Amino acid sequence: MRHRWMFVTGLAVGYVIGTRAGRERYEQLRRSAQRFAENPAVRNTVESAAHNGREAAGKAANAVTDRVGDRLPPSVVDRVRDATGRRNSSSEADDWGTSNT
Repeated sequence: MRHRWMFVTGLAVGYVIGTRAGRERYEQLRRSAQRFAENPAVRNTVESAAHNGREAAGKAANAVTDRVGDRLPPSVVDRVRDATGRRNSSSEADDWGTSNT
């Protein structure tokens, strides 16, 4: 799916760069893309996909650390726990300014 999006993006960029219509067509395409991105249905879909992706990645990371965590160096286990939110009680708050909202 990622390759398909890259291909479509490449086509769009190539069309904009190679078109003879000039600035007017570029502005028309830009406005269309902006309207598409601001569409509530598109935004909800993107947010839902991002949320589902984070959940799946968290489950996968938990499964891996549960199965092979005792065979990994402690520094790797600590980094995975920090990244997945499975912190020890002695660890400090998130200093990246991120939230899961």
